[in-house]
Amino acid sequence: MSFFLPKLSCKKDVDEAIKTVAEKVVVLRFGRDEDPVCLQLDEILSKTSHDLKNMTSIYLVDVDKVPVYTRYFDISYIPSTVFFFNGQHMKVDYGSPDHTKFVGCFKTKQDFIDLVEVIYRGAMRGKLIVQSPIDPRNIPKYDLLYHDI
Repeated sequence: MSFFLPKLSCKKDVDEAIKTVAEKVVVLRFGRDEDPVCLQLDEILSKTSHDLKNMTSIYLVDVDKVPVYTRYFDISYIPSTVFFFNGQHMKVDYGSPDHTKFVGCFKTKQDFIDLVEVIYRGAMRGKLIVQSPIDPRNIPKYDLLYHDI
């Protein structure tokens, strides 16, 4: 399903998507095309892209082709989904220590739709961090890894 979504293959493409998309939530899925969990997430993203076309632009980013952003967002686990609005990084409180990205696959299409709607409404009100509407049982659990502290 990932062939339905646009792919960003270099830093310049990612920068342009973040900076030029106005009044929409930019969704960047960091992962690999051949990874089974990424393919599962891509299916959810592609099925919802038409329904959310007025409030979101969804892009796929290969972690191996854009290592500068992979390091910047500390993408240790894939897939990881990062959100922007008008060039501003949007953070979401998922009830986990990391508010910068969603790690893993959404359990349902509706979880993703609800999250994008909350981010969009919050961003339109000028908020930089919003509370996740996703049931905590549907949020994948993982441990943050800190090296050389």
